Amino acid sequence: MDIANTILNSILQIWYIIPFFIFVSILKSHWFKGVFGEFLVNKLLDSLPKKEYTLIKNFTLPTDDGTTQVDHVLVSKFGIFVIETKNMKGWIFGSPHQKQWTQKIYRHSAKFQNPLHQNYKHIKTLESVLDCNPEFMHSLIVFVGDSTFKTEMPDNVTAARGCLDYIKQFNEAVIPDTEVYRLVTKLNQIKLKPGLVTDYKHRQHVKELVVSKNEVTKEVGKKVSQEVSQEASNMSSDPLCPRCGSAMVIRETKRGANAGQQFWGCSTFPKCRGLQLKEC
Repeated sequence: MDIANTILNSILQIWYIIPFFIFVSILKSHWFKGVFGEFLVNKLLDSLPKKEYTLIKNFTLPTDDGTTQVDHVLVSKFGIFVIETKNMKGWIFGSPHQKQWTQKIYRHSAKFQNPLHQNYKHIKTLESVLDCNPEFMHSLIVFVGDSTFKTEMPDNVTAARGCLDYIKQFNEAVIPDTEVYRLVTKLNQIKLKPGLVTDYKHRQHVKELVVSKNEVTKEVGKKVSQEVSQEASNMSSDPLCPRCGSAMVIRETKRGANAGQQFWGCSTFPKCRGLQLKEC
């Protein structure tokens, strides 16, 4: 009984540690970083005049092959801003045309999808469902967190507060108020109802895309491996130099009674003069 009481007292004394570790784990999770990053950008975007800008945030749209999730869309008479948020730390390396960018934290490096490419799908989906002029759509990537760009980035890839400067540079009205109203109304109508079911279906769609991409990569790797093996097999049929062990190549006698006769000569000639008669 004393042992049971001792164990119970020990558990009661440290019970608060368990929720503490759970709380820390949540703070470090990719999910929380994403949500917190979107929250920070939302606060910045909310500072824009409500009469001129309408913010629609964190929604899911249906696509031909599944769904796509959009962090923020800002609809205004100055254009439609499609915004992707990245909450990251460390050094960021990338260029507009690279498929993957690099995050470096001390000696650790990690690859992630080029957010410009990621946001391109969002823009094309919105163009299709809203039936709007693509000239008035602007892709914007916003990095929040303790990150530093170590390569030159385009104007539409910016740190948190820089997103407002980018948006405000578009100060010429290009979309009539009636069209702005239509776009906002239609977007609110076609976006999927938020909830666990929508999130689950989107995660499943992302998993399927990852699996499909991995299968393509494996197939390409298999084909390359077969080609390399075939090439190695072809090379293995060629003899090696009896003197130095280097690969031999076919040469031809140019002069004398044996002119025109082929033989194997060392590929390092004249450094090595090893030779071998070629079998007919």
